Amino acid sequence: MTLPRISAGRHAATAALAAAVWLASATPVLAQAPADAADAAVHSFSANLALASDYRYRGLSQSSGRPAIQGGFDYSHASGFYLGNWNSSISWLGDSHPDVSAPIEMDFYGGYRHAFGDSGWSTDVGVLQYYYPGSYPDRYTSPDTTELYAGIGYGPVTLKYSYAPTNLFGLADSRHSWYADLSANVPLGFWGLTLNAHVGYQKVQVAEASYADWKLGLTKDLGHGFALALAYLDTNADRAVYTSAKGRYLGRATVWGSLSKTF
Repeated sequence: MTLPRISAGRHAATAALAAAVWLASATPVLAQAPADAADAAVHSFSANLALASDYRYRGLSQSSGRPAIQGGFDYSHASGFYLGNWNSSISWLGDSHPDVSAPIEMDFYGGYRHAFGDSGWSTDVGVLQYYYPGSYPDRYTSPDTTELYAGIGYGPVTLKYSYAPTNLFGLADSRHSWYADLSANVPLGFWGLTLNAHVGYQKVQVAEASYADWKLGLTKDLGHGFALALAYLDTNADRAVYTSAKGRYLGRATVWGSLSKTF
């Protein structure tokens, strides 16, 4: 996530791990088949890989308008509890200071989801830790960020609120910032297309740093776990605040695309 880096709904190893887990669970062991089937109903593992034209988070570019490689894995329990990790290549930290080397974002999260029968209503609560391994100069504000989140959904529509008890993505004195996200992912019923719409508002506890972002796009199911996404993204982020040290405005409107694979 890029906030004023000026003072600013997932890699191959995780996919390999998830594939190994999948292969191990798929190996037929006839004597244990009933137990394995019951276990599979309780525990679920998945992995994902993606190539995106730009890593955009809350409307802001994390990779300076360049392609990003992303991937992660997820575990979920039949009770509703889940854990996961998601990773992406980034460049905003290196762009912010010549002595910073931090090319990867690693996200770790866990929470609980619950669906209220066939009513269409659901809830999701959890915690998300953004971690940026690398080397930083002395007195550089850590970009590592913790957020608590809670969401409620009805059918294809979700409203989510995220709150940061820590500084927000390396911005000093930004504790208690929050983000509100209203999203809809509506299957269109033809050609395997899903309509994706989103509007969000990032409140930052620093003058002139708050902004809104929005998105409208389509996702095409290509089969066999592949999906192609195309969207228009934009923000009203203050250009004076969200321009990188290299002179690139990170909130500019763009047409964005990605190719992803789930396992």
